[in-house]
Amino acid sequence: MHNELIFISGFLLFILAMLAIDLGLFANPDKPVSIKRAAVMSIIWITLALCFYGLILKYGNLLHHIETFSDLQRINVINFHHLILDPNNLPAGLDLYRKNLGLEFITGYVVEYALSVDNIFIMVLIFTAFAVDSRHYHKVLFWGIIGAIVMRFCFIFLGATLIAHFHWILYLFGAFLVYTGISMYINRNQKAEVNPEKHTIVKLASRYFSIYPKFSGNRFFIKIDHQKMITPLFLVLLIIEGTDLLFAVDSIPAIFSITKDPYIVFFSNIFAILGLRSMFFLLVNIINKFHYLKTGLAVLLAFIGLKMLGANYTDRIGLTTGNSLLIILMILLVSIGASLLFPKRAVKA
Repeated sequence: MHNELIFISGFLLFILAMLAIDLGLFANPDKPVSIKRAAVMSIIWITLALCFYGLILKYGNLLHHIETFSDLQRINVINFHHLILDPNNLPAGLDLYRKNLGLEFITGYVVEYALSVDNIFIMVLIFTAFAVDSRHYHKVLFWGIIGAIVMRFCFIFLGATLIAHFHWILYLFGAFLVYTGISMYINRNQKAEVNPEKHTIVKLASRYFSIYPKFSGNRFFIKIDHQKMITPLFLVLLIIEGTDLLFAVDSIPAIFSITKDPYIVFFSNIFAILGLRSMFFLLVNIINKFHYLKTGLAVLLAFIGLKMLGANYTDRIGLTTGNSLLIILMILLVSIGASLLFPKRAVKA
């Protein structure tokens, strides 16, 4: 338990330090985030995720304080790893466990990173609908990600608790993902819209808070005649938080199809979320060029849902975590490649 606490505390402190560095060094309130800076931050976050993958490969057994074969076997059963272990060879068992844990982390990271692209489509619509100055995108996304981390933490460990007590809920998650994937495919060509005046969060905020009608730089709050009011920029932040809450309903069940270890679910989620902001600035101007990506994500969700529904048979037919990662990468590469090879025709006026 002592090693486990150190591992988790160290991870959280590292994330806080990186966020502080990001806010202090990479945020300029007078300039929008450039593509070059977004590319640098994207590379940094991906590199850090890969370094963490290496850390799991070397010290992953410390995560659950595994020291004996009984510890290893207990975690193997609790987290449904389905590893075949030799009770007379603990070192080999630990090595196999660490490799499996690392593979679950990197697969979960890829899935979460891919699904977060759909979030970018909506973010672009929200910023456009509210006419937010591009100089203020970074601040909204930064605080939005802080809120997302807190929400994901609660959702993930609640989900892990439910799965531990009600294993059948995995089949419910699977059915939901298949339904979501089919719905996404059917509605893939429908144009999403965000109406600032009719949005539910705007109506709720108007009921309980005083809203200043104009933007006030990058401020979330403003005081007028001794009355504290929220600005439209804070409304945008609330809507982005609400959007992430809806996306979490899809993404968290998706990653539970890959690993039942709540820590690995959390780690992969957080690294994907942290990379979302820089990816947003990379894709904000070209996101609509990937018109087949919605189809790819729909297939991805349906595949993951079916994998959860057939959890008792996936290993028997060779659908291991490693093979699932290859299929997931193929789905994403095909959808991106098809978008580039067959660009969307411009609609003539």
